[in-house]
Amino acid sequence: MSTIGFQSLPSATGAAARLATKLGLACEDIDLHHFPDGELRITIGPLADTVILYAALDQPNEKLIALLLACEALRRAGAKRLVLVAPYLCYMRQDAAFHPGEAISQHAVGRLLAGIVDRVVTVDAHLHRTAKIELVFPGIEAENLSAMPAIADTLAKTGVDPATVVIGPDSESEPWVSDLARRLQLQHTVARKMRHGDRSVQIEFADPGLLSGRPALLVDDIISSGATLMVAAKALEAAGATGIDAIVTHALFPPEMVAAFSDAGIRSIRSTDSVPHPTNAIALDETLAAALRSELSQTPLPETTT
Repeated sequence: MSTIGFQSLPSATGAAARLATKLGLACEDIDLHHFPDGELRITIGPLADTVILYAALDQPNEKLIALLLACEALRRAGAKRLVLVAPYLCYMRQDAAFHPGEAISQHAVGRLLAGIVDRVVTVDAHLHRTAKIELVFPGIEAENLSAMPAIADTLAKTGVDPATVVIGPDSESEPWVSDLARRLQLQHTVARKMRHGDRSVQIEFADPGLLSGRPALLVDDIISSGATLMVAAKALEAAGATGIDAIVTHALFPPEMVAAFSDAGIRSIRSTDSVPHPTNAIALDETLAAALRSELSQTPLPETTT
């Protein structure tokens, strides 16, 4: 009889445990030991024919090596199928060589992961110039799920002023901003962003009159430096927005930046649990579980004892 297991890198055990529970599986931690020179020793959990590997790939460099070693150990022990669940997928920004001599990290990391697992499941991957997630992972299964259903469900439960305008910080945000606005039956608009550097951006709105006297909900896929968010908040304040809240799928910014966001006029910021962060307020476990239940239908669950 085939078996299925669930193992997690230790940095995201809370979200991993919630997902495993949704799937009716036990969450086993992969043990990481650091040698004095920085090398890792990996010890995997109990073997199964199919293993779901959970890894939030923020701060990714050590985690990629840990995954590489874990997959080697699992394959050598006899695992037949490895499914990587990476709610945040690293190294997707650099999808082209913008200057001579630059590496295309999306290609390099995509091929690395495609060589060690059979399927990748992620959420709101940063695919600005890549048409679909399958192109990142040649030869294996891959899905790029949307966080918008989970975000919409959370906002509907907590309550949203019907006058709220959903705001996207740039043209690339249009698909998820329009989706969220449709789910909540709100108006939306997308700003025009001009980037002058990693921390220097300019934001303009085509119709500032739409924002005057109304609450604004800023929505983005990734907040890292926070520069875009703060500039957008200032522009919304100038346009007469009565209150500014923010939602982000992947919160990569330092937690202490919340104070700077507040100073910029943002009264609240909430994120999904794609990476562990103090702003986590939206669980992705049901979104991920829905995609992973196909693995359960192919593999009988292990017997439990009472």
